[in-house]
Amino acid sequence: MSLIHEISQLERERMAMQAELDAGKTQSERNKLGQFSTPGLLANDILAHAIALFPHNQRVSFLDPAIGTGSFYSALCQSIPPDRIDDALGFEIDSHYHRPAAQLWAGSDLTIINRDFTKEFPVPRFNLIICNPPYVRHHHLDSSDKERMQRMSFRTSGMKLSGLTGLYCYFLGISHAWMQDDGIGGWLIPSEFMDVNYGRALKNYLLNEVTLLRIHRFDPNDTQFPDALVSSAVVFFKKSKPLENHTIVFSYGGNLHQPRLLSDISSRELTDETKWTRFPTAKVRIKTKYPKISDFFQIKRGIATGDNKFFIMNRDQISERRLPMEAFRPILPSPRYLPCNEVLSDPTGMPMLERQLFVLDTKLPLFEIEENHPHLFNYLEQAETGGTLDRYICRHRRPWYSQDARPPAPIVCTYLGRSDAKGGRPFRFILNNSKATVANVYLAMYPVGFLARSLKRNPSLIRDVWEALNALQPYQLLDEGRVYGGGLHKLEPSELANVDATNISRLLPDFTEFASSSQAELFTDDFAD
Repeated sequence: MSLIHEISQLERERMAMQAELDAGKTQSERNKLGQFSTPGLLANDILAHAIALFPHNQRVSFLDPAIGTGSFYSALCQSIPPDRIDDALGFEIDSHYHRPAAQLWAGSDLTIINRDFTKEFPVPRFNLIICNPPYVRHHHLDSSDKERMQRMSFRTSGMKLSGLTGLYCYFLGISHAWMQDDGIGGWLIPSEFMDVNYGRALKNYLLNEVTLLRIHRFDPNDTQFPDALVSSAVVFFKKSKPLENHTIVFSYGGNLHQPRLLSDISSRELTDETKWTRFPTAKVRIKTKYPKISDFFQIKRGIATGDNKFFIMNRDQISERRLPMEAFRPILPSPRYLPCNEVLSDPTGMPMLERQLFVLDTKLPLFEIEENHPHLFNYLEQAETGGTLDRYICRHRRPWYSQDARPPAPIVCTYLGRSDAKGGRPFRFILNNSKATVANVYLAMYPVGFLARSLKRNPSLIRDVWEALNALQPYQLLDEGRVYGGGLHKLEPSELANVDATNISRLLPDFTEFASSSQAELFTDDFAD
């Protein structure tokens, strides 16, 4: 059998084995360890691009810190002849995958070690590190492991990773000590690092400690892992200090070899840019001082009840349980049940909606509830047997049945949206004329500063502001937010706050003069009390 046929046969066996091993574990078990295997075609694309970054015929020492069944090693064997491979090593922490993979590759140059890569002593002998590291979020990591990996990442790569960092960043940082100088790294990782705060340390590393060569971001609607809703990117770099203001290739969509979009961005431009997912679809922003939404609104996430099924009810449910209405306040339904972009109000402040909901929210002490509202007391006791009291938010709230202070906001914005949403608008701004608060699927927008003062003089101005917000172009919001697999976009309060609000400032002719004056200090009015 020829070598090509032998590798092809091994790859077919590997893919069949991968499917069988994945089926032998529950989705929950695989999620816990972040086990999402790399599709064969994608592995081949990544290896082909990585090898193209090497000098012609340079020999390769290969490391995969989270090798699984060996998709990247298989791709390496399909990319170069075996006499170019000096060394090949992989780590796999899970014996469920390690044993079959070690047997499959027993006749090759690959050594697979059944240990935790992050606990190994680094040996800097590898000039090619390719990895799809475990995608494990920070809250699934043990605190002592976090501290250990933070120390090691800083010692090896200079990255000061925060406690909110996912496991994949630790893998990347720790691997720095395993690389030869001028070695090539290729990492298939979630694209969220390009936007989120904890990704700053990784971006600083890519810009200052190594020479960043290319970032390819896949279309979020084309998830690379069918069992994980995560938007992916491939990052290539060389272990060498970068030249000043060097150029990085950003590509998007399609695949590595035929991207939909491609452009060169200078490292100097990236240094000042917080949202790398803007590239290559957008041009570099010229630094100008422009009004932002934060100049006009204080933005807060809506209420996180801890258990919506327990705390949120309709009027019939409240009546059936004989609960006191004064312990509740109105709350808007989730966006899927709110088709309109303006919520009208009756004379009492109730939203005029077919689906009227109320959130349980009282500051009364438990003994007073037991004495004056026995039915409510009995209902609260059910939280212990129903599991509500075990929820994180309820355990850390005093009293556990009270809610965050979120007064009615005149404008609310949906928190999640899709770029292919009907009408092409992923996020909706809703004019709220009622006294209803909102849950954390919305962002509550409270007028401040010059806008708050202007609204006291002219309350009807809020409608013009609402229309100006809905006139924002989708890209203005998408550029500031973040994206997940399947094309799901999210806006955090700080990200919405950073959106260009020039069109709002035009509604306030005196704003520019006010903003430049010594009196231009932000203050909250009655909306945000």
